[in-house]
Amino acid sequence: MGRLDGKVALISGGARGQGATEAKLFAREGAKVVLGDIRDAEGHQVEAAIRAAGGEATYIHLDVTSDADWVEAVGTATNRYGKLDILVNNAGIVLWKRLEETSEAEWDHLMAVNAKGVFLGTKHAIPALRRAGGGSIVNISSTAGLRGSPGLAAYIATKGAVRLLTKATALEHVKDNIRCNSVHPGGVDTPMVRDAPDDLARQGRTPMGRRAAPEEIAYGVLYLASDESSFMTGSEMVIDGGRTAQ
Repeated sequence: MGRLDGKVALISGGARGQGATEAKLFAREGAKVVLGDIRDAEGHQVEAAIRAAGGEATYIHLDVTSDADWVEAVGTATNRYGKLDILVNNAGIVLWKRLEETSEAEWDHLMAVNAKGVFLGTKHAIPALRRAGGGSIVNISSTAGLRGSPGLAAYIATKGAVRLLTKATALEHVKDNIRCNSVHPGGVDTPMVRDAPDDLARQGRTPMGRRAAPEEIAYGVLYLASDESSFMTGSEMVIDGGRTAQ
């Protein structure tokens, strides 16, 4: 038996990196997965890989800043698979700039993807989760949503927003049997983190002396998505190799 047998999951940012790893893991654990991204070629490759391994997946184009795209994404999950049990707000971008170097346009773009995207996904998933009798929302924040760090001002602001939006969502929808938790990874070995400038990469070194493999984060997301975490809501799961212990 898989840990997500009978579940339907929607994952944003599912075309590569952590999102693709989550999608493949969820499918192996029995979920039917809808994965969305703006990288269509890579997203279709993930869908094909899941199907080739015997899983069930559907890729859709999803710009998380678009209200209409989220309506379509949730509709695809419910129309194709009958319901929605899990939402993973995984999509995110980073900006390696200090506050004074950040333009208004860059700030707005980061806020639109990292914060507005979570808001829209949550807003449109909640009615479907409620109709399914409840479910789990997992928001991918960051250790940057827990503490300050120079050179990442706009990114930190967005991830702090995700952290507290998670708690507000949890409290508003606990009576709907909808749980909402946030995951706070440290440095993860994905394309986004590999682009870090050398000085910021050094700041991100952990006591374990390495970056996390995407699978190490995905298993935490799996736990929060599953019924195993049925008494967790509004909580923060930190997976950071000891970074925030310093």
